[in-house]
Amino acid sequence: QVQLAESGGGSVQAGGSLRLSCVRSGDTVSGGYMGWFRQAPGKEREGVAVIGLQFGSTWYGDSVKGRFTISQDNAKNAVYLQMNSLKPEDTAMYSCALNKFSPNWSSSQWGNWGQGAQVTVSA
Repeated sequence: QVQLAESGGGSVQAGGSLRLSCVRSGDTVSGGYMGWFRQAPGKEREGVAVIGLQFGSTWYGDSVKGRFTISQDNAKNAVYLQMNSLKPEDTAMYSCALNKFSPNWSSSQWGNWGQGAQVTVSA
């Protein structure tokens, strides 16, 4: 079993930056994809960024392209989400998840969800 734990959330003013971390523990993960998703109150969960664990390929949601960067450190079993130029509409609970088979934005196909990290951006 793989466990994921997020950290690094917080409150920031618009235009600021935050970096989220997602650390894997438990069973060894070889290949597959790690993704960041977010959910704001009253809204559906939204895919933010995905990274392929083997080759480091990345994908981004349209709303965060050019502002967010996903990266990994395999030695630390960690995936990061650097968030720059934050906007109030980025306010949400951010969660990381694992998909062993394909990079996609359908959250129902992802598993091993972490507990989430709250990000709040004030105007």
